Amino acid sequence: MSASRRRRLLAGVLTLAVALTATACSGGSEGGEADANTLTMMVPLFGTAPDPKGEIQQAVEKLIGKKLNITWVPNADYNEKTNVTLASSSLPDVMVIQDNKGPSFVKSAEAGAFWDLTDKLDKYPNLKAKSEQAFINSKTNGKNYGVYRVRPLLRSAIMIRRDWLEKLNLKMPETTDDLYEIAKAFTEKDPDGNGKKDTYGLILPKWPGVNFSASSPYNVMDVWFGTPNNYGMRDGKLVPEFDVPEFWEAQKYIKRFIDEGLTNPDWATLDTAKWDDPFIQGKGGITIDVNVRAGALFDKFKELDAKTYDQKVTMAGNLSRPDGKKFSYPFTGYNGIVAVSKQKIRTEQQLDEVLKVLDKLASKEGAILVNNGIEGRNFKVENGFAVKLNDQDPAMKVIANDVEKAFIQLGMTSSVGVAGEAYEWARPSEAEKEWIKRRDELMELDLQTAVHDPSLPVIAVTQVEKGATLNPIVTDGRIKYLAGEITEEQYKAEIKRWYDSGGTQILSELQAGIAKLGLN
Repeated sequence: MSASRRRRLLAGVLTLAVALTATACSGGSEGGEADANTLTMMVPLFGTAPDPKGEIQQAVEKLIGKKLNITWVPNADYNEKTNVTLASSSLPDVMVIQDNKGPSFVKSAEAGAFWDLTDKLDKYPNLKAKSEQAFINSKTNGKNYGVYRVRPLLRSAIMIRRDWLEKLNLKMPETTDDLYEIAKAFTEKDPDGNGKKDTYGLILPKWPGVNFSASSPYNVMDVWFGTPNNYGMRDGKLVPEFDVPEFWEAQKYIKRFIDEGLTNPDWATLDTAKWDDPFIQGKGGITIDVNVRAGALFDKFKELDAKTYDQKVTMAGNLSRPDGKKFSYPFTGYNGIVAVSKQKIRTEQQLDEVLKVLDKLASKEGAILVNNGIEGRNFKVENGFAVKLNDQDPAMKVIANDVEKAFIQLGMTSSVGVAGEAYEWARPSEAEKEWIKRRDELMELDLQTAVHDPSLPVIAVTQVEKGATLNPIVTDGRIKYLAGEITEEQYKAEIKRWYDSGGTQILSELQAGIAKLGLN
C-alpha cells in the first residue's frame, strides 16, 4: 500500500466515522455471540464470487476446521463498504482492511472495535512479522490492529525495451546519467528501425492520488537523488520530500527529459490505466514502476506474438545518482491488514481460536491453497515452481477464479512477487526465468540502500482534516514547474503556502508521534 492511500482522507469522512464509531464498537446484543463453528469474514473480490460449496472453500474449511461465511465485496466498492460496515451494528469476526490508516478504521480501532495484536502475534509462528520494517510501517498510530498482508518491501524497478537496447548496442543503466543517455538514444537513433523519428525514451503518466508521495516514478527519481521518501529526518527535524536541496536536482533531471522531448508529450495527462500502451505499441521504451510490471508486459507481448514476446522486456533496479551514491525507493511491505473485531470475538480465548485459524491460513499449506490451489488438481510442482494442469477445463477455470480473484486476498504470507510459503507460477521462456531471478536479486540488493518513510506508523490529524486542500498545492506545483508554467521561485512560493496553510502543523504532529514511538 502506498503512502498516498493513508493520506487521501477527507475531513467529512472523518466526521462521519467519529459519529458512527460508537455503534460499530458497541458489542451489544445486536452483534450477537460468535459461532464457535463458523467464522464470518468480509473480503475484497476481483472476479466472480466463489461458490460456498466450491472446491477451494471446502478445502480451506477442512484446513482450518471451521465453516466460513464470507461476504465478498467487489474491490471497486470495498472502501465504501468498509466505512458502512464500520458504522453498522454488525461487524464480521474478521475483516480485510485495505486502508488501516483511514479515519473510519482508526476511530473504530482506537475506540475498541478491533483487537490490538501488537504484542500477541509472536506465539503464532506463521503470523510473526516477516519484516520488522513492514511491521512498523503497518502500525496505526503505533499499534497493529491486524495481521499485515505481506508485499515486497522493495519492488521499484525500471522496465526497458530489450530489443531496442540490443538494436542500439546499449548497456543496462546503473546511474541516472545512463538512463538519460538511453532515453536520448531511444528518441533520436531509430531503435525500431523503421526509418522514422517516432519513438521516445521515458514513459511518464499522470499519477493518481492527492498526496505528494504516491509511489510514482516521480517519487522514485526524487529518492534516487537523495530526497526523503515522503518525509525524513534532517538534523533532528522532520522535513518533507519536496523541501530539500536534492529535490531540485531531481526536478531538473526530470524536466530535462520533458524539455528535450525524451518522454511522451502527454506525460501530464496520460492515464495510468493506459500506461502500458506506449511500451507495447513501440512508442516509448522505459517505464519506472513495480518490478512485477515486467511480468505483465511479457504477458501482453505474448498475446501479440508468442514467437518474439520474450525478446521485448528487460529490467534494471534503482540507480545511483551522478556522484555514485545510491538511494533506493522502497514500498511499505504490506497491503492492508486482516483485523479481528471485538464485537463477537470478545474474550482472549475466542481471540486465540481465531488467531489459530489465521495462523493455519498463513502456514505453508494454507499459503499454497489460497495462492495456488489444490496440488494435483489444478497444478503440479516442477523445479520448485507451480505449473497449471488442464487450465482449459471448466472446473479448473472455476478453481483459478476462486483462487486468483478471491481467496488470494486472505494470503498473509504470500502474494504476487512474494511467493513466500506458496509456489511462484512457472514461466515458459528463458527470458522470463532470467527476469524472475534478476527481480529477486535486485530486491535484495536495493533493499540495502532503501530510504524508508519514518512517518508511516503515525497519523497527523491535520493531514486528515486538511490534506485534500493542502496536498494539491505541492502536487499541482510540481506538474506546473515541470511543464514550464511556473519558475522555481514560484514553486517555492507554493511550498511556503503549503507550510503556512497547515504543513507546519502536520510536520509537528508527525514528529511528535515519531518521537513518542521512539522511531526518530
